[in-house]
Amino acid sequence: MSLEQLRKEVLEANLDLVTKNLVISTWGNVSGYDPETKLMVIKASGVPYVKMGIKDMVVVDMQGNVLEGNARPSTDTPTHIALYKAFADFGIHGIVHTHSQYATMWAQAGRALPCYGTTHGDYYYGAIPCTRELTAEEIKSDYEVNTGKVILEAMSSSDCLHMSAALVKHHGPFVWGKSPEEAVLHSQVLEYVAKMAYCNETLDPRLQPIPDVLEEKHYSRKFGPNAYYGQN
Repeated sequence: MSLEQLRKEVLEANLDLVTKNLVISTWGNVSGYDPETKLMVIKASGVPYVKMGIKDMVVVDMQGNVLEGNARPSTDTPTHIALYKAFADFGIHGIVHTHSQYATMWAQAGRALPCYGTTHGDYYYGAIPCTRELTAEEIKSDYEVNTGKVILEAMSSSDCLHMSAALVKHHGPFVWGKSPEEAVLHSQVLEYVAKMAYCNETLDPRLQPIPDVLEEKHYSRKFGPNAYYGQN
């Protein structure tokens, strides 16, 4: 894929956040990573989605230097870079950050999102982790880089291919996938299961997570080595 194609893909993915009701105003961003050039395309900072175009897709290297585009890249660029440095070799080439309402509610509460049913288990293997709180020093110095670091800390015992999201405490979700398009889908699923989990706990505060054997079955039939969901 050429960088120009990646810019178009990242633009479409950013606009799809609006279609899927995951963002309002200028909130959120999508990036895409090119494994051949090791460059990233990301939405420009503070651009309203209704005015967004290809010119607002900025190409940066893994040090955050702008290589193409006249706009300033998203303020979350260092966080995306930190995640690509850790995940890109596993095939993660798309990252989404939103402030979608229900997922952000769990993040603001500082709670991991439990797996209460097969809808969650179809896409996320286990509870979606929530990061620890950043220290005052981490906030004051290299805040966005340190946001990436606490996400990676929270993911230290998880496989980025089986767990494609993390909640940043007090902030919101970061979600990833093999492409920008897949990362947007995972963001949509996250918001859906976050809302259901909130409603589940309202209905029954004593609710327990799904049995391990049922969660394993639902995840593996879609994404396991012997997956049989969908068409070949």
